[in-house]
Amino acid sequence: MKKIGTILLLLVVLVACNKVEKDTYKVTVSVDGVEDGKQVYLQKPVDGQRPEVIDTMEVKEGKFEFTGKAESPQLHYLFFEGVRGVLPIILEEGDIQVTAYKDSLNFSKIEGSPSNEDFTAFIQGSKTIRDKMSDIQKKGMEAQQSGDTITMNTLKETFEEVQEEARNYENDFVDTHKESYISLLVIQQMMRTKSKTSEEVGVLFNDLSEDIKNTELGKTISEELGKANKLSVGAVAPDFSGPTPDGETVSLKGSLGKVTVLDFWAAWCKPCRAENPNLVKLYAEYHDKGLNVVGVSLDRKAEDWKKAIEDDNLPWTHISNLKFWQDPIAQEYNIRSIPATFILDENGKIIAKDLRGEALNEKIASLLN
Repeated sequence: MKKIGTILLLLVVLVACNKVEKDTYKVTVSVDGVEDGKQVYLQKPVDGQRPEVIDTMEVKEGKFEFTGKAESPQLHYLFFEGVRGVLPIILEEGDIQVTAYKDSLNFSKIEGSPSNEDFTAFIQGSKTIRDKMSDIQKKGMEAQQSGDTITMNTLKETFEEVQEEARNYENDFVDTHKESYISLLVIQQMMRTKSKTSEEVGVLFNDLSEDIKNTELGKTISEELGKANKLSVGAVAPDFSGPTPDGETVSLKGSLGKVTVLDFWAAWCKPCRAENPNLVKLYAEYHDKGLNVVGVSLDRKAEDWKKAIEDDNLPWTHISNLKFWQDPIAQEYNIRSIPATFILDENGKIIAKDLRGEALNEKIASLLN
């Protein structure tokens, strides 16, 4: 009996020694193929800027570890010297074990805390869907080469089902992980890619647990949703003013036409530059009927901004504070990706958002013809 009691006491002591303190994380990383002495940088993402390095470790015998404090989950990255890409990791209370794969960082194994295990599950689920699509496409090519139309039709139906699964995957994940920090990351990605409207995202966010909504990221998303609601169709676009290429100051209110396209762009943005010829053509066709365009550039250098205006022959009103993503107008309009457009009526009310190409042409034609 006494011997059993001693063994149980030792087990309790061992468990207590292995358990990290409250709000503390311990991360142990094993990585093959990275030479001893190579540096590993722990980075914290900063919105609109390069990640901030907050710690540096050194690989020894294929391993390293680090500890720290985290009152709530936060996304960080591990950047390995000499290795392409970064490894996302959630720092939160727990004894976190990482098996890093040098040549495929995104598929590394991270265990030991709820958020990291959810993250791994989310990535694996995404990979499963991609693998299904790839397999169907491969079989489809084989069926096409052999002239097997029955198989081709069957695969087409199956592919459409998998596409539907892919479209619903993020929604379904958030619906079934209401207490997961990863659901916040998924929602944030929806907002940045604009794969869902702010109204749709708001419904998903409001259903999350209060603890998750009260994290730092949760509060950020709540604030962004508040801004997005002020920019919904039917709302009046916030007025602003800013410097033109000539150094004058103009306002949105003073630049409104019967219909106005508010265009957020930049010289360095390839999709923006690709869309410019369409907007130039549209402006030439409808300016005399009341179409105005106000371009807000997220450039950093005046010479790049002015050269792009000249090279692309953009004859409308231009404004830029030359502050990149920190431009106050872009922040007021909750801009997280460009190009981004708002279609306004003569009173500055938002009629439509994020239209490009033929969709933009049809909208302007319907309003001014």
